[in-house]
Amino acid sequence: MTTPLPTSRTEPDGSAVIRVLSYNIRSMRDDTEALARVIRACAPDLVLVQEAPRFFRWRKKLARLAAASGQVILSGGATASGPALLSSLRATVEHTEDVLLPLTPGLHRRGFATAVVRFGRARLGVLSCHLSLQKDERYEQGGMLLDRLAAPGTPYAIAGGDLNERPGGRTFKRLATELQDCWAVAPWGGEYTSTPAEPHQRIDALFATEGIEVLGCGVPLGLPGITEADLRAATDHLPVLAALRVPAV
Repeated sequence: MTTPLPTSRTEPDGSAVIRVLSYNIRSMRDDTEALARVIRACAPDLVLVQEAPRFFRWRKKLARLAAASGQVILSGGATASGPALLSSLRATVEHTEDVLLPLTPGLHRRGFATAVVRFGRARLGVLSCHLSLQKDERYEQGGMLLDRLAAPGTPYAIAGGDLNERPGGRTFKRLATELQDCWAVAPWGGEYTSTPAEPHQRIDALFATEGIEVLGCGVPLGLPGITEADLRAATDHLPVLAALRVPAV
């Protein structure tokens, strides 16, 4: 069984330990009950969603998932072209914004779901992304991600999502040069996120700015409440879960 990650808490010095989940949910086209069970078992404070529902009754679908998994909606969905942010009631939300990225003719529209949140005296920016399948556009979007992460003016920030690229790719390397690649810093659980049936590549990741302490990060294999059957049934990606300590400001 996987060693448990630290639980969410506020430290005596005002810093906050938070659990962050990044998850491509394939527009909730699979087993949504299994999906909700996986999210709930991870006990996240923040959920960075990719491929949230974008079409007919998309808000209701996302709201049902949030309620079933013990979360509330912060931002995103169709208004961010897929990425979304959910949170537990522990978070105090200061600001949210959906960002649509420049459209390349013939390619899928991409966007960022962003927010600024507080956990006690810890304050941080948050961004969920799903980068392009086309390598040049993906590289440009990586630069936009770094620029956007610095935009809220918060001392600390996290980003996560489906990068559509392995760690050896130039966009992944660009992000990992400027940010902490949470899995590389403190590996925990499983590494590979695709596919659930035959995990063989890490194309989903969580990143954190300097100053955030990464306590552990990886695919929550063997976590109590999570079964292999649910992971396979929920969607076509495996989730990435991290425990982070964010300093007080």
